[in-house]
Amino acid sequence: MTEEQAYVKHEAALGLFEKYLTLWIAICIIVGLLIGRFLPQFGQFMDSLKFNQLSIPIGILLFFMMYPTVVGIRFSDIRQAAKSPKPLLVTIIANWVIAPPLMTLYANTMLAGNPQYIAGTILLGLSPCTAMVMWWMFLAKGDMAQGLINTSINALLMLALYAPLAAFYLGVSSILVPWDLIATSVLIFIALPVAAGAISRKLILKNKGEGWFNNTYIPSLGKISVIALLTTLIVLFSFEGEIILNNPLLVAYLAAPNLMHYATMITWTYLLGYFLGWNYETAIDTTLIGSSSHFEVAIAVATTLFGIGSGAALATVIGPLMEVPLMLSLVRLGLRTRKYFPRKKH
Repeated sequence: MTEEQAYVKHEAALGLFEKYLTLWIAICIIVGLLIGRFLPQFGQFMDSLKFNQLSIPIGILLFFMMYPTVVGIRFSDIRQAAKSPKPLLVTIIANWVIAPPLMTLYANTMLAGNPQYIAGTILLGLSPCTAMVMWWMFLAKGDMAQGLINTSINALLMLALYAPLAAFYLGVSSILVPWDLIATSVLIFIALPVAAGAISRKLILKNKGEGWFNNTYIPSLGKISVIALLTTLIVLFSFEGEIILNNPLLVAYLAAPNLMHYATMITWTYLLGYFLGWNYETAIDTTLIGSSSHFEVAIAVATTLFGIGSGAALATVIGPLMEVPLMLSLVRLGLRTRKYFPRKKH
């Protein structure tokens, strides 16, 4: 069997989850919303379980989503990815130069007259994702080594840039940065999965061999990560199910600038990768990282500045609710259009 035939065969061998991905995610979102609406105590209890402002249930679930995405990464892949700085540079420009003023423009235009909604939306636009984005890259069959580098650098830049940029675009004197939340996020979503992946990969390859690792261990992890994703969606949407179902017009109103922001960022980053002649794996990584957001940080800052029941806090909550279906749509778009990009050289 040639390499091309093996590639086609691999792509055709879709699992039940991948074939009906949209359906399973839609069902879990609906279940989460219904739980939040008719059993709000569940969402309130789950939301009360926090460590350093990070939801413990979400943190655990996201770890089990992140680990399968990094356990297959070889350090030789990371070294090779580090030799290509252009994708990282584009990611930095997208997240820290273009995204903040773009979201500020859309928020002030579409939410005019509602300063707290505007503030929450801006805080969301300032927060590049350092967690679930790795899973979307994994699902979109991106370059996981390049994605890990870009995501890690973004997490470090958040420590230095988030506070001054937030203060500038919100027009306030200073922003209290949730250092503990950012540090915990970096630890759980990057450092811990990478360390666990590197150690377990080395031990398994040594004791079981590469065949067992690729044909048995990785597929079983895929099932675990799928369960973690679906459970995450149920828990996440149960937090605000009552508000969403009782105020659909308000949700649509707050979602408008987010939709425009996502559409703009996705369009220019993906097309840029295409016109620069990048392979699909690199282009989709850049687009996913450049268009997603770290909603936990935005929610924490909005709550600190304006209060837990404020319009700003509500506006930041809309982020993950919009991001899940949008990132899923982007994954599907990427998989459908990757044939137009140069094939990655192995």
